[in-house]
Amino acid sequence: MPEEQNNSPARDSSLIRPYARTGGRTTARHDLRLETLLSTDEDRLYRATNDQAAMMRLCLQPRSVAEISALMKIPLGVTRVLLSDLITLNLVAVHEPSAQPNIALLERVLSGLRNL
Repeated sequence: MPEEQNNSPARDSSLIRPYARTGGRTTARHDLRLETLLSTDEDRLYRATNDQAAMMRLCLQPRSVAEISALMKIPLGVTRVLLSDLITLNLVAVHEPSAQPNIALLERVLSGLRNL
């Protein structure tokens, strides 16, 4: 007699885990575009939790939201929520892009998106 198969959908832990980090929140408090740059300094790292510090270390040099998402290997929505928390706690600074597109930045963002 063949074994019975479980027809319930398998849970993908790689998707569940990041959203657990946001406490199930899917909406960021701040409007963060893909190209928005964030930065921090080492002094602020000491005020952060281990999870926050890992993301903040990427911001020791200005990085876009898209780059951070790709480097952390977490979905963009989760990245926005977590970065929004860091902004609210004044742990990262936001640098809105100028009206003129920065070609080097756009290439970095494109590269980050390709790595997703």
